[in-house]
Amino acid sequence: MKVLVTGAAGFIGFHIAAKLNNENHTVIGLDVINEYYDKDLKFNRLAELGVYKQDIRYNEMIISTSSPNFSFIQLDLKDHDGLSELFIKHKFDIVINLAAQAGVRYSITNPMAYIDSNIVGFMNILECCRHNDIKHLIYASSSSVYGMNKNIPFSESDVTDSPVSIYAATKKSNELMAYTYSHLYKIPVTGLRFFTVYGPWGRPDMSPILFANAIISGEPIKVFNHGNLSRDFTYIDDIVDGVNQLLCAIPPISEEEGKPPYRLFNIGNNSPVELNYFISVIENALGKKALKEMFPMQKGDVYKTYADIDALKNSTGYSPSTSIEDGIQKFIIWYKSYYKIN
Repeated sequence: MKVLVTGAAGFIGFHIAAKLNNENHTVIGLDVINEYYDKDLKFNRLAELGVYKQDIRYNEMIISTSSPNFSFIQLDLKDHDGLSELFIKHKFDIVINLAAQAGVRYSITNPMAYIDSNIVGFMNILECCRHNDIKHLIYASSSSVYGMNKNIPFSESDVTDSPVSIYAATKKSNELMAYTYSHLYKIPVTGLRFFTVYGPWGRPDMSPILFANAIISGEPIKVFNHGNLSRDFTYIDDIVDGVNQLLCAIPPISEEEGKPPYRLFNIGNNSPVELNYFISVIENALGKKALKEMFPMQKGDVYKTYADIDALKNSTGYSPSTSIEDGIQKFIIWYKSYYKIN
């Protein structure tokens, strides 16, 4: 199939584009390559796919030097005309929308970046899908939509009307927008609430790299809420497998009123890990103890995430298999190699 992967220079998008390319789908990766974090990391991910920084020009398609099945285009989702031209020209079968302004804490101080990318950009994706006969739109939501949800584990049927960050609010908005377009225009849509994804090529603003950097340099780790937090850390390979299983699991179009071809799934590890234990696993993998500096709860943060994955498991057989110990070990091997740490 011909698949558009937005956010292809990002952490999850890069891994999914690589997986689909290896399985001989025709893949076009799209990314604006903004400056939210180190652009060199994004360019180096693309280099792994055979696309190099010196060849990238805005709104110009580049064919991979290592695989004729993969191409890349630098494009902003806010660029409605450029995006429309791309859809019309390439006639995609599947769209996997992973492009978004990420980061909970950054959304507290820079809210407009989230409106531009996550609301305006996603609206453009929906419009392009509407007008170009897309067979299946898969898009990224987030576990952050659950806010301070007290029901454990988090289920797709839980009420999610109380987001505690602008980031979470934009992701909830995406879910409502996608449902509406699926209802009005019979677009098959699957939304995925990702739960704390980590692994090789991960974002430098997330805890694995932040903690590893601090431990290596002998600086204190900032431990929020005194470590009384838990996260459903999910290894990247388990996420990629789940998305890949959904590729052809297209929601059926029904003639029954009120039943749009729309589904929404949690995708996580179904096994929350306490923050202090998570730090100890990184310490063991690095062979060095951390210095800890305790802080109170941060605005926009939540106490615990825990994915109920029964719906996705029943639909596709999804079964995450990577323990936190194995996943962190693989991450640290990559981290030492990439950042040239002995």
